[in-house]
Amino acid sequence: MEDRQIVEAVLKGDTRRYADIVERYQQHVANLTYKLCGNRLDVEEVTQQVFVELYMALPRFRFDSKLSSFIYRITVNTVCKMMNKAKRFISADAMENLPEQRSEDLNAQQRIIRDEQLQQLRTAIGHLNDEQRTALVLYTFEDFSYQQIADVMQCSLSKVESLIFRAKKNLAKEVKQ
Repeated sequence: MEDRQIVEAVLKGDTRRYADIVERYQQHVANLTYKLCGNRLDVEEVTQQVFVELYMALPRFRFDSKLSSFIYRITVNTVCKMMNKAKRFISADAMENLPEQRSEDLNAQQRIIRDEQLQQLRTAIGHLNDEQRTALVLYTFEDFSYQQIADVMQCSLSKVESLIFRAKKNLAKEVKQ
């Protein structure tokens, strides 16, 4: 069943269909949440909160964008609200899914160097501001286009370009230190 059909069924009162949305997008929301906030305990809480907020927001959804973009927007907003409220920072292991070379292709010294570089990069990503980190994570780790990021973040395409450019520049500065 297509997203549109499911949403329309839910809006007409077939609330059992909402489980289809949750099932379809729960892992995506959890993965994005983990990449943004890094705290495993927060992932479950944020994921649950996203689907509560999505349920309440469904009547406002007009299919101007994909349902997935709408869900990602709610996820990003929820993560930012929770992080600001608790004044938490991204943990160093939040980006554990960074692309890596296969370990069997590296000798011990190369693995140590690679692991140190990855740790430095994870820490640097954690120091980015919320907007830069969100744009960079969506672009780099979720393979979103600039337009999809603009839709999720509810900003202009030029702002997304600027956020990603500044995020990369800030990462390069910090990694060089």
